[in-house]
Amino acid sequence: MLEGLSSSLQKAMGRLRGKGKLSEADVAEAMREVRLALLAADVNVKVVRDFVERVRERAVGQDVQKSLTPGQQVVRIVYEELTELMGGSQARIQMASKPPTVIMLVGLQGAGKTTAIAKLALSFRQHQHRPLMIAADVYRPAAIDQLHVLGKQVDIPVFDMGTDTSPVEIVRQGMQEAERQGADVVLVDTAGRLHIDEDLMAELDDIKSAVEPNEVLLVVDAMTGQDAVHVAETFHRRLDVTGVILTKLDGDARGGAALTVRAVTGCPIKYVGLGEKIEPLEPFHPDRLASRILGMGDVLSLIERAQERIDLEKAKEMEERMRSSTFSLNDFQEMFRQVRNLGPLDQVLKMIPGMNKLKGIENVDLNDKRFLRMDAIISSMTAAERLDPSVMNASRRRRIANGSGTTVREVNQLLNQFEQTQQMMKRMSGMGKKMGRRSAMNAIKSMGGLGALGGMKDASQLADLEESLTSKGTSHAPRQRHHRAKKKRK
Repeated sequence: MLEGLSSSLQKAMGRLRGKGKLSEADVAEAMREVRLALLAADVNVKVVRDFVERVRERAVGQDVQKSLTPGQQVVRIVYEELTELMGGSQARIQMASKPPTVIMLVGLQGAGKTTAIAKLALSFRQHQHRPLMIAADVYRPAAIDQLHVLGKQVDIPVFDMGTDTSPVEIVRQGMQEAERQGADVVLVDTAGRLHIDEDLMAELDDIKSAVEPNEVLLVVDAMTGQDAVHVAETFHRRLDVTGVILTKLDGDARGGAALTVRAVTGCPIKYVGLGEKIEPLEPFHPDRLASRILGMGDVLSLIERAQERIDLEKAKEMEERMRSSTFSLNDFQEMFRQVRNLGPLDQVLKMIPGMNKLKGIENVDLNDKRFLRMDAIISSMTAAERLDPSVMNASRRRRIANGSGTTVREVNQLLNQFEQTQQMMKRMSGMGKKMGRRSAMNAIKSMGGLGALGGMKDASQLADLEESLTSKGTSHAPRQRHHRAKKKRK
C-alpha cells in the first residue's frame, strides 16, 4: 500500500533527521524530492504545489531554526501537512437520530461497490447494529445473486424484488421490510455504469429522493489514480456525496487517490477496502496513514485489529503455557493462526514503528502460503507427536511431509522454529526479574520510533521517565560497578 510514495518520502526525510542545522538549501532540496515523490504517486499537480509551499514556509520559519532537532521538526511538519491533506481527522458516519440510518452506495461499475456494501454491513454488525442490505442494481448481470451470496457469507439479510421492478420501488419496499425486521441500518446497493452518463445520475437522483439517505457514499477504485478523483468530482456535483470509500487501496503502490480526493472534492474518505477477503472495511484515519507513509508505523490500528481479531482468552491461556513447560506444537499452531488473523504479515510489520529500518527484514519470508504449509505440517502429525516432538524420527518426518504435501526439509525447519520459540519463551519469562531499571530503559530506547516523527512528545516523556528511574536507586549503579572492578584488580 502506497509503497512507492512511502519509500521516496522516507528517503527524503531520512536525510533531514540527522542534521543538527538546516539551511534553506537543505530544505529546498528536501522539498524538491517531496514534490517529485508526490507527482510520481499521481497526486494532482495543484495539490502538490500547494502542499510543498505550505511545508516550505513552515520549514524555514523560526520554530524550526531555533529547534534543537530541526530535521525532526521538518519531518513533523510533513507529517502534519500530510494528515491535513487527507482530511485532518477521522470522518465518521452520521447516524440517524431515529433509526434506521440509511446509507446509499454509488459508483461506477467495477469499483467494488457490491463487495464494499457487504464489508460495510459486516462493520456495522460487529458494532452491535442490525443491518439490512437492499439489492437495487437491476442492470448488471448477477448483481443481485452476488449480493445474496455475500449476505450469506456475512450472515446479513438481503432484500430484493428481482430485475423486473424499478430500483425506486425496490428501495421503497426495502425500507418497509427494514421496519418489519427491526433493522437499524439500511445499506442500498445501486447500479453503476462503465462511464458516467445522464441516465445513471437521473436514476440515482430518484433513489436519493425516495429514501432521503443519511449518507451517500461514493465507492471508487484507488488503483485508477486521478480518474478516481475526476469520478468523485462529478458524482459530488450531482449527488452531494457525503463521503468516499476507497477500495483496493492495498493494490495501489502510488496512492494519488488517497492523497487527492479530499483536497480536490472536499469529500472526506470514510473507509478503505484492503484485500479481497470479506472482512470489515477499515475506518480511514488520516493521521495513521500519514504515519505509515513516513515509515513510523501505525500502532493504534494494530492494537484495534488485535482486539477485534484475536481471542483474548486463548491468548491468555497460551501465554501461561509459554511461561511453563507445557508449550506444545498445538499451541505453536494456534499462535501463528492468531497472527494470520491480523492480516498479511508484511502489512502487520509495517504497522510496528522501526520495523522498516531493521537490517535483513526485506529478506524475511512473509508469504502467507508459508503459514499454510506450517499449518498443514502440524495437522499431519499425531496427537502424541504434537505433544512430544522428541519422538520424531526419520520415518515419522517422511510420513508427515508426504501427508502435508511438503518436504522433509520443511518439516525439519518447522521443528527447529518450534524449538527456538520454546527457548525464547523460557528466556523471556525470566528476563523481567533479572533486568534492572537501567537496562529496561535501554531496551525501551532501542525499540525505535521514539524521538522521530510525531515523537517529540514521546522523547520528552522518555527523558522524564529515565530521570525518575535514575532517581529511584539506579543512579549509583555505575559507581558500584567501578568499586567492584577496582576491588577485583586489587
